Amino acid sequence: MDEFERLLKKYERIDKDGRPTRGGRDEEITYAAEGEQEEFIRIPRDRVAVVIGRKGQTKREIEERTKTKIEVDSETGEVFITSTEETSDPLAVWKARDIVMAIGRGFSPERAFRLFNEGEVLEVVNLTDVVIGNDKNALPRVRGRIIGRKGRTREIIEEMSGADVSVYGKTVAIIGNPIQVEVAKTAIEKLARGSPHGVVYKYLERRKKDLELESTTYYEALEGEPGEFGEDYDDEDFWED
Repeated sequence: MDEFERLLKKYERIDKDGRPTRGGRDEEITYAAEGEQEEFIRIPRDRVAVVIGRKGQTKREIEERTKTKIEVDSETGEVFITSTEETSDPLAVWKARDIVMAIGRGFSPERAFRLFNEGEVLEVVNLTDVVIGNDKNALPRVRGRIIGRKGRTREIIEEMSGADVSVYGKTVAIIGNPIQVEVAKTAIEKLARGSPHGVVYKYLERRKKDLELESTTYYEALEGEPGEFGEDYDDEDFWED
């Protein structure tokens, strides 16, 4: 039994009837065993080669920069990410997980590597949770509304929010700081629910005016520097509308 099979067997889950189960695509499971941190996700099989990269270069770069170990099953798309003796950052395994997941949801490695930057996050919107109704043509239509003619709508969302956006399958993945991600996510959900493009663009224009200041304040708070709110700044106040 190789290392990957050992990990997979070790972390099979048991459902309420006592049967082992592992769930569907892009499923994420977090484990802590013997002081190690381990993550299991599943990505689409057609994205496995992109995660691995030419001669393993992409996977190797993620491992080297996060000091983690990544095991990929090319047949199933199952990925195990584990900490190593060299892992010093307590968030390293989660960061590696998010980068792998971002590539799995359609981002190029170069764009997914934005997640190496401090304060950048990944959010995945499942369009089936947003689209109303059972119309079988609804999903392609919604995807088309978000992408736009020649990709222009997606580009506008990126330009106005500062986030990176990938539309892949039934999901839209977003990378940016939490404020940028929230603005892009709101625009995407508005389009998915049928709001006219003009209304969404006006929303983006309105939010863009405040985004730079809010993002600057966010990064200052992240670095522990007193920002606009001073030393008495409260996280809850920051997120209030």
